[in-house]
Amino acid sequence: MGLIDRIGDVINANLSSLLDRAEDPEIALNQAIREMEDTLSELRCGTVRMIAERKGLSESWRAAEFEMLEWERKAETALTHGREDLARAALAAREEIRRAAAPAEAELQALTDAIARMTEDARQLEGKLAEAHARRRTLAARYRGAVDRLRARTTLYDGRLDEAMARCAEIDREIDWVEAKGETLSQGRPRDLSAEIAALESQGKVDEELAALKKRLAERADRA
Repeated sequence: MGLIDRIGDVINANLSSLLDRAEDPEIALNQAIREMEDTLSELRCGTVRMIAERKGLSESWRAAEFEMLEWERKAETALTHGREDLARAALAAREEIRRAAAPAEAELQALTDAIARMTEDARQLEGKLAEAHARRRTLAARYRGAVDRLRARTTLYDGRLDEAMARCAEIDREIDWVEAKGETLSQGRPRDLSAEIAALESQGKVDEELAALKKRLAERADRA
């Protein structure tokens, strides 16, 4: 693909569309930036060469203009001295120089137009490159932000998990203590009727306390 075609493709490229289609936006953006930088470098080199060529043609054209003016001056001098033949010859020489220099004049104008177009292309390409660099900085900032958020969430969830495990362990210990207390109350007492009734009443209270404790702990866990 020629330089002119590549310049058009790069300038007309839609970065947003390119990144949306890319499997890895960062890789695609870095590649686009490299292509833009390479194209811009070639464009600048081409512009420098054209400017140098225009300078050489411009010097040749100025020399031709000077010669034409000289032949015109000589024709005027010949006429003032009554030498129309010499004046005619001088004007013929002037016309020959003009015809010879005409292609150089046209090429000089073409080079001037081309340099103007390439300068404008370079300006647009620099703008596109600046946009791509800004996109890359945005992507980098978004990536860093995502990493920071992930780390914060991981730390938060790890902390909540530790707290939940600690609460579960505390609940287990309290339940074990209440159940052990109930077993203690139900053991080592005379098995007369009054004692058994008292034991049943005590066991009922323990069961109530156990149920109430389980309810409180469950509510506390739900609030957390």
